Amino acid sequence: MSKRHRRTVAELAALTREDAYLFHDARGHAIELPPASAPLADTHGHLTHFREHDPAMALARASMAGVALLGVPIDPVGDGHDPAKVLSDLDRWVESSVAKVDELLAWGVRPQGGDAYELMGNVRIWAGVHPYGAAEFNGSHEAHEALGRLLASSRAVGMGEIGLDYGPHNRTDPSEQRRAFVEQLRMAHELGLPVELHIRDADGDEGATAHVDATRILIREGVPAAGCDLHCYTSNAEVMRPFVDMGCSVAFGGAVTFPRSDDIRGAAVACPSHLLLSETDSPYMAPVPLRGMECEPAMVAFSAAVVARVRAEAGVCSAERTYADLWANARRLFGLHAGS
Repeated sequence: MSKRHRRTVAELAALTREDAYLFHDARGHAIELPPASAPLADTHGHLTHFREHDPAMALARASMAGVALLGVPIDPVGDGHDPAKVLSDLDRWVESSVAKVDELLAWGVRPQGGDAYELMGNVRIWAGVHPYGAAEFNGSHEAHEALGRLLASSRAVGMGEIGLDYGPHNRTDPSEQRRAFVEQLRMAHELGLPVELHIRDADGDEGATAHVDATRILIREGVPAAGCDLHCYTSNAEVMRPFVDMGCSVAFGGAVTFPRSDDIRGAAVACPSHLLLSETDSPYMAPVPLRGMECEPAMVAFSAAVVARVRAEAGVCSAERTYADLWANARRLFGLHAGS
């Protein structure tokens, strides 16, 4: 959380204890939780990247906000994660979150969903090497072995986040990125797994070169039959179109709520209903009205509300239909079915 914010995460948690509101802005003002007509899914939230939040409390708060499914991306190269440790940490956080839910209920916080504990059985992982770590992954037996161990976990649902990043923060040669992307995409085909894609263009690149290169690779290699998610979508409907034409899902996070994100909201309106997903990419890009704070999975409630609203305003479908689609699409991507 930035130094300019007046309250720490601990202070905001104390306010929740006092007034039973899950969300408060940086000045301590209570924020109403947007009502959702279906369970919420955060298909991509980095529990392992928090600087301020306690992961177990973040899970508990997500549960109370109506989140019933969470996908946690784990990168054995870029994050430096030891598979055994990170899986053990996840188990510990999930177990601890049950007591945290009990605590929130005792404070008078009422869960948005019907079951405040459903999320605890639905914390899954994506395992994959981010484009930042592509060069280290290529030709590394240790990296391949670590990735395999993560994918063998009972929590694993697919490979991700993998892809191409031509932005200013990635100095890895594009050819190395494409090599790692192709290799992991082929692994996903072999294992029958879905993939989550991280695709970022260079600043000011009107030709969307990274997206174009990614579509060429997907056309050549094929989109995995188990599914493909274009994670953290922040471009327009035109750039999105080739991906949805290939059957790729598109996940919208906090950026869809920003005042200047008309292009992203336009893409959310244009996205086919059966390919629409919600996420946070926490701890990054917290949505309005909590922008600038450290994002957490519970905040998917605000992004999903904006997606539902703009689609209803555009006459695509009712907000209730969008909520139902977001939930059904996430369960399908995660390979969950009735009773699972």
